[in-house]
Amino acid sequence: MSVNDRLRHIIAHGYDNAPALRRLMDRAGVTPAEIQTVADLPKIPVTTKDQLVQQQRETPPFGGWLAAPLDELQRIFVSPGPLFEPEGTSPSEVWSTAAFEAIGLGRGDLVFNTFLYHLVPAGLLIDRALRSIGAGVVPSGPGNTEQQVEIMLRLRVSGYVGTPSFLKIMLEKAAAMNIPRADIPIKKALFSAEPYPASMRAFFEQDYGMVTSQAYATAELGVIAYDRPGETALKLADNMIVEIVEPESGQPAPPGEPGHVVVTTFNETYPLIRLGTGDLSAFVDEPSEAGLPTHIKGWLGRVGDAVKVRGMFLHPLQLKAAIARFEALGHVQAIVTRPETRDLVRLRVELKDASIDRADLTQAIETTIKETCRLTINEVELVAPGAIDASAPTVVDERSWE
Repeated sequence: MSVNDRLRHIIAHGYDNAPALRRLMDRAGVTPAEIQTVADLPKIPVTTKDQLVQQQRETPPFGGWLAAPLDELQRIFVSPGPLFEPEGTSPSEVWSTAAFEAIGLGRGDLVFNTFLYHLVPAGLLIDRALRSIGAGVVPSGPGNTEQQVEIMLRLRVSGYVGTPSFLKIMLEKAAAMNIPRADIPIKKALFSAEPYPASMRAFFEQDYGMVTSQAYATAELGVIAYDRPGETALKLADNMIVEIVEPESGQPAPPGEPGHVVVTTFNETYPLIRLGTGDLSAFVDEPSEAGLPTHIKGWLGRVGDAVKVRGMFLHPLQLKAAIARFEALGHVQAIVTRPETRDLVRLRVELKDASIDRADLTQAIETTIKETCRLTINEVELVAPGAIDASAPTVVDERSWE
């Protein structure tokens, strides 16, 4: 079935079964019959992640985007926002395995999967993708670095999936344990959830002789694009439609120009049509035989204010909502830095009542942020009222990736 055939099918299916898509198209005055090819997609407005979160609050639990009976769902994942993501039984929900196969992962490999297995979908869905191509999986998750090094050596783990910063931490721990580089069994690594700069690539590939790749992926959509050894651009996955559009209009960006990454899935359980990822990228001029783009330049920044920290998005609205629980607190600002290989978050919060016990309040703030934003705060700085400009960004990203 061609891309356009699949598009026509998912539009018709979604319109008939997902009330949110029907409302969106009806308001835009668009019928399923008017969406015949990928070129027709801009007739449908883009739905941003923030809008999706709001729709789920107004029409729980899935905002009207569920296109299958509730009793057919196998899992419901929860991503920051919070955003609920249903998993059904549709074959179209399987994540692309091409990113893993591009670096030779498959039968005979034992792979560390260091993505989380609880609440968010990454751990479980990557686990399923790896097993579908014959690889064995060690579901390790992040953390417990010294234990993971010991497991790696005893089991001769040959592959790694996770963030590049955590693998670097593991290798530095191994060096501190006086383990020679030649004894490190990991030879293939697929990274995601944070940028992968050239300096980090040189560390893994030149110093440790690994074959590495990066995957651009999101919780709702899976792997969108990935790089292959010897290529500088990211290859688009073939199980979705990717557009690069002007952020304001939702219309196609000029060829080669950066724009908002907008994705349409073929997922019959949860047919997200023209979902705005909030990321910026640009097409590379390598059209396929069907005339569709095949590569993008990779992650070029964010459209909105959310910032990805340790693989999780920190949303300004969610941060403000957490701080609003404390009557004694005013404006808040999170400052994200990266002095070495790990993201650090310093929280500046205005304290309106100086008589409150600062130690107890700081602990309560850290606990609340961890529960609501699922992020550990490294430092809380209580400042005087007015110290934070009300018009300043709530999340400030001061990291450098080189």
